[in-house]
Amino acid sequence: MTEGMQEGIRLYRRGKYGDALTRFLSIPVSETGESTDLAYFIGLCFARMEKYEDAIVYLEQVVTVDENLARVYQCRLMLAVAYIFTGRTRLANFELKKLIDSGYTSPQVFSALGYLSHSFGEDEESLNWYEKALEMDESSTTALNGLGYILADAGKDLTRALSLCKKAFDGNPENPAYLDSLGWVYYKLGLAKEAKTYMRRAREKSPHDKIIEAHFAEISKMQE
Repeated sequence: MTEGMQEGIRLYRRGKYGDALTRFLSIPVSETGESTDLAYFIGLCFARMEKYEDAIVYLEQVVTVDENLARVYQCRLMLAVAYIFTGRTRLANFELKKLIDSGYTSPQVFSALGYLSHSFGEDEESLNWYEKALEMDESSTTALNGLGYILADAGKDLTRALSLCKKAFDGNPENPAYLDSLGWVYYKLGLAKEAKTYMRRAREKSPHDKIIEAHFAEISKMQE
């Protein structure tokens, strides 16, 4: 492995994704020996920086030609996430199902499938995926929040929905999605003061989110 690759990897592992990306992009493919090594780390950097369109270009290379199964599984999951954030939900679903067909399962895979199923209007399937995620990891905040939100949105078992969303919130109280879900559960319970409190915080954290805006508008009509 070249000195440039080693330096880039050190920067990446220290969380300096921008610096690592700059270093990786300066390395000619001919110097790495394996072009997928470079594509792998560049794709990871772009994904960590939430530059998903750029990440897709490199992650697709890895899942197509890399022979390292662990790396392919990791990149396939990250590729699915990138597809979700760029609106390519069918492609995301394809990648996640490929992971499961390959025997690779994780709370992240099940939670992503839960999110996608909900986006397709398949709430029962969504609930099943989130339940599977929690069976693997009962502390997964993504699964806790997802399951709680779907239950609340459907008006099902609001007591459990509140418990789930509270656990997700306790695990990451600054996450706008978790604030939104908790506010939405309180709205479904008819608790205006609590609903407005959490939804205002969600809106402050993510002022341009369309779902949060829609929820905020609905909750604002409530009488305290």
